[in-house]
Amino acid sequence: MCNSTKWVPAQRLEEFMGEVLEKAGVPREDAKIVAEVLIRADLLGIDSHGINRLKPIYLDRIRDGILNPVTEVELVRESPTTAVFDGHNGMGHVVSVRAMETVLQKAKTYGMGMAAVRNSTHYGIAGYYALMAAEQNMIGITGTNARPSIAPTFGVENMMGTNPLTFAIPSDEPFPFFLDCATSVTQRGKIEYYARNNMDTPSGLVIDREGRDMTDSEEILRALVSGEAALVPLGGPGEDRGGYKGYGYAAVVEILSAALAGGSFMKMLTGLDEQGRKKPYPLGHFFMAINVEHFIEPAEFKNITGDILRELRGSRKAPDAPRIFTPGEKEHDAHLERSKKGIPVGEELQQEIVQIARDYGVSATDFGF
Repeated sequence: MCNSTKWVPAQRLEEFMGEVLEKAGVPREDAKIVAEVLIRADLLGIDSHGINRLKPIYLDRIRDGILNPVTEVELVRESPTTAVFDGHNGMGHVVSVRAMETVLQKAKTYGMGMAAVRNSTHYGIAGYYALMAAEQNMIGITGTNARPSIAPTFGVENMMGTNPLTFAIPSDEPFPFFLDCATSVTQRGKIEYYARNNMDTPSGLVIDREGRDMTDSEEILRALVSGEAALVPLGGPGEDRGGYKGYGYAAVVEILSAALAGGSFMKMLTGLDEQGRKKPYPLGHFFMAINVEHFIEPAEFKNITGDILRELRGSRKAPDAPRIFTPGEKEHDAHLERSKKGIPVGEELQQEIVQIARDYGVSATDFGF
C-alpha cells in the first residue's frame, strides 16, 4: 500500500456513493442498493469492483445515455420455481437483487429456485447475490456474461466475457464457503486497477491478435475495446495447463446467462453499434438458490461443510507457504479489518472522488484528501 493511501470509513463511502448516484438520477432506494453492493466489494477486499467502478462503469454510462438510471424491472415469465426478468438496461444491481429475492422465496417453499435476467447491466460483484442465499442457510449460485474479453482455446479473438461462476455455501465457521472469480485468468477490473496504480499487468494473462503476451496495462485496456487483445481463460492459452477448462466454464456461463432468458451474448455485448457509437450493454445473469433444510438439518449441513474446510486448512502445506486458506477466508479477514480501519483509497482514486464530488455537488471534505 503506497504512503499516499488514505483509509476512509466504509459507511461514509457508501453514503457518498448513494448521494452521487441519486444526483445522477438514480432513485434513492435504488441508489442505496447500488452503493451497498459496491461497498461490499471494497469491504471484502475486491477492490476492482467497489468505488473504483463508480465513475467509469456507472456515472459515465448514465451520462452517455447507455445506462438507464431508473430501472424498470419487468417479470416476463414465472413458474413455482423459476422466473425470467427484463431489466430494460437499468441498474444491474437493482434487477439482480429483485431476482435473487424472488429465487430465495421460491426456494423457501419448494427447496430450489432459479431466475434468469436479460437486458441488464453490470451488476457489481457476483458474490453479493450468492451471499444473500448463504445468509439464509441456502446455497447461492450466480453468473453473468459481459462484454467480450476472453479468447477461446487456440483462438486470439475476444469472444466471451470474464463470466464469473460464483458460489456461497453456509458453514458453521464465522464465514461461509465463498468462491467469486472470473473464468479468465484475470479480469478487466483488475487490469483497470493496475492501470490506475501505474502497474504492469503480469505476464501470461493477456494476448494480442498474434498470440503474443501483453503487459502494458493502459495499452491492454485500449486493445480490449478495439478487439486487438484478449484475456486468456483459466489455465492459460492452449491445452497444456488446462485452458480448455476455463474456456468451457466461460461458455457454460454465457449460455446460462443468455439462452434461458432469450438475451444477448458475446459480440452483441460490445457496447458499440455498427458505426462505432456507444450503446447499452444488455447483459444477462442467472441466479440459483438451494434450500439446505429440504435435504438435511441446516446445523448438520453447516457442520459437515465446516469440517471439510477445517480439514483442508489442516492438511500438509508446502514448506515455504505461510498457511492454507479456504475460499471465503481472505474475504472474511479483509471484511474484519476494513470494517474497523476503513477502505484504502489510492492517490489517483482520491483525485477522482474529489472531482466526482465537485461534478455532482456532493461533499467529500471529510475524507482527508
